[in-house]
Amino acid sequence: MKPSDISNNYSSILDNFKDPVMARHLLERIHTFTEKVTIMEVCGTHTMALFKTGIRFGLPSTVTLVSGPGCPVCVTPLEIVQNAIELACRENTVFFCFGDMMKVPGVSGTLELARAQSNANVKIMYSPLDALEYAREEPHKDIILFGVGFETTIPLFASILLRAQKDKIKNLYLLCAFKLIPPALQALLSDGDCPIDGFLLPGHVSSIIGEDAYRFMVETYQASGVITGFESVDILEGIYLLLDIVSKKEAAIQNQYARFVTKEGNRTAHDIMYTVFSKCNARWRGIGELPMSGLQLKSDFAQFDAQNLIDFKITSVPEPSGCCCGDVIKGKIKPLACPLFKVVCAPHHAIGPCMVSSEGTCAAYYKYGTHRAE
Repeated sequence: MKPSDISNNYSSILDNFKDPVMARHLLERIHTFTEKVTIMEVCGTHTMALFKTGIRFGLPSTVTLVSGPGCPVCVTPLEIVQNAIELACRENTVFFCFGDMMKVPGVSGTLELARAQSNANVKIMYSPLDALEYAREEPHKDIILFGVGFETTIPLFASILLRAQKDKIKNLYLLCAFKLIPPALQALLSDGDCPIDGFLLPGHVSSIIGEDAYRFMVETYQASGVITGFESVDILEGIYLLLDIVSKKEAAIQNQYARFVTKEGNRTAHDIMYTVFSKCNARWRGIGELPMSGLQLKSDFAQFDAQNLIDFKITSVPEPSGCCCGDVIKGKIKPLACPLFKVVCAPHHAIGPCMVSSEGTCAAYYKYGTHRAE
């Protein structure tokens, strides 16, 4: 089979998950449920898709959607952002990060501002591979990667460090701010002040960690979730399946995204990740410190730790006055309830990270409108 044949075949399959007739049929079935249900879409990509497709506005009034902590930019602590700015401003340094991190405020501004005002050499990367290649080309400069992301992107960063170690590259460093999704879900389920009836679980992350990674939700908390994809039919089918579970007073994990997600996940990616990193306690912006929810470099890879480059100690930094990103991330309020939303906090002048990221809840509400968003 030619590559073009594979591409065309996949496009044909994908069209099925965009089928407006099937989407309408699923929406009609969703409207047959009459019980009031609160659903959290964990993933920021789901948040954006729910707005962009109009699904959020087509659901019955009995279904309440709240957004969760599935935006890696949004949960990166303010002090880590500040450390990134300090590292980027070092002499003889090139700092690589994803574009969403450029406008996230630290204590003294943003990476974007540091690049403009302090001549910091900050580059937006499309892949961590960009930094590895740059480190080869500029062996006399310190090349720093800002490692932000969940299980979806962590294996790629790990593979870059494995390659750098194999090739004896001495000038590549990583500022590690990775987070793991299951501990965040556990924290939400342990919070008695967060009444959620079911979860739309992230398709991208689940393709790595697998369906079985969520079994604790049923076994320990009797909570339900459905792993879904990101097309309109994916999301609507996920919501329908979740409403069906809730209506039966059951607790279960179902996998709507079986075309990409298996029970055990991607074991190769998992093994690469834990060859380089080990679990550690980590602070989540708006949530606090969660046990074993982050990653740190193993001792065999300590030479890549960017924190060795400057003398600083990571400490907790207070959130901006009035910012409610924490409650938004935990699904306790919607952006409209934040006193700063659209008043002083907007994409061009963000106070909190949920307004910055392309997957941020506040950014989604700002971009796609706020009716039905009370």
